[in-house]
Order: sequence, then structure tokens, then C-alpha cells
Amino acid sequence: MISRRTIRRYQQREIPSELLDELFLLANRASTMGNMQLYSVIKTSSKEGKEALLPAHFGQSMVMNAPLLLTFCADFHRFSEYALQRKALPGYNNFLSFLNAATDTLLFAEKFCTAAEEAGLGICYLGTTLYNASQIIETLHLPQLVFPVTAVTVGWPDEASVQPERLPLASFVHEEEYHDYTPNSLDAFYAEKEQVNAHFVLENGRETLAQVFTDVRYKKSDNEAISKSLLLALKRQGFL
Repeated sequence: MISRRTIRRYQQREIPSELLDELFLLANRASTMGNMQLYSVIKTSSKEGKEALLPAHFGQSMVMNAPLLLTFCADFHRFSEYALQRKALPGYNNFLSFLNAATDTLLFAEKFCTAAEEAGLGICYLGTTLYNASQIIETLHLPQLVFPVTAVTVGWPDEASVQPERLPLASFVHEEEYHDYTPNSLDAFYAEKEQVNAHFVLENGRETLAQVFTDVRYKKSDNEAISKSLLLALKRQGFL
């Protein structure tokens, strides 16, 4: 795991269904709230299916290049339907239930990704899933109480990608309680990241790497607009 890296280019080689089923079975052992398994995953391998989802993922090339796109969904629909069928009254149309289902889903997704990489496959996490949740809901015909949380492209690697830098342990591991940061500690923790990514500062005409994040990549205006869209999608899906 220490050598893992994101893969965005894939061989045009199918993933055997037997291997995929094995990976799902391994992921199915992930921790889950109340053993309810509040997740579903939608496999998209057809050219038409990937083309339909491509706009929601901002046209990223790996969506089409990968043999498989997986959309992992928080799913309280299945358990609610089961409860109704068994003369029980479900009460999962609320934000807490969404968070519980989303946690289950991310644990399941991470287990799948780890197992896939152990099997020699490569994956790429698509953060665009939450950006355009409404589009994905429509494209995949998700019923109420089902919400896309993350998506990954999966396939046999066709590149030796560079492993990105990571913050040191001391920057995020806290003893006994949370210890706030000082200007000196922040300088030390982000020194390597700033050095490795110095070219982004020049390319974007900014003074610091932090400004690339706040002014260009993840702007307040974008965050607020996407947050508004997410809240509307959560309401539409019955979680608010």
C-alpha cells in the first residue's frame, strides 16, 4: 500500500467477471452500520453508458479509457423497502441516515479499491461524483434514498504514474487531543508539497500554492454553488 498511486491510463483489456465478483465479495466484508450494508454499486462498462456519464465527470479521459466505471451509492432504499415488506416502519429519510449510508459506502469502496490494487488493477477516484450528483442520479435512474457518493475508474494499468507527495505523520496524528498548528509547524509540514508543486504557482499566476487552491482549483463561489446543488439533490432523494 505504501507504493500505491493513481492510474488514469488503462490497457484495453477486460476485467474477468470472476475477478470482479471476488473483489466485491472481499469489499463486502467492510465494516457497516448495524450490519445493514447501506450501499449499492453500479457497473458501467458499455461505451454508451460511459458516454452518458462522461459530462457529469467533466469529460475526463479515463472515464472512456477505463474498461470499467463504478459508481458507489449510499443506499437506504433497499433496507427501507425490506422493512416495509416486513411490517416495519423505516425512518431513514433524514440527514443522519445519509451520513451513515455514505460512511458505509466509502468503507466498501475503499475495501474494493485496496483489493483491486492488490490484484494488479489500477484505479482513479473521481471527485466529480459529488459535484454533479443530480446528473448522475438522472443518468443512472437512482430511486429515493439512493445517492452517488463516489466513483472510480478501474482497469489494468497502462502507465507508471508518479506517486504524489504526502504530508508527514506529525501533521495529522494528534496525541490525546487536537493540537493546533503554529506558523512554524505549517511551514515545516507543507514545505515538500510547496517545493514539488512550485510550477503550479507560476502557471496560475499566483504568489503561493495555497492561492492556487483557494483562488483557482477549489474556489469559495464554486464550493457554495455545489453545496447548494448537493442540498437540493439530497432533498430530491429524500434525505432532507
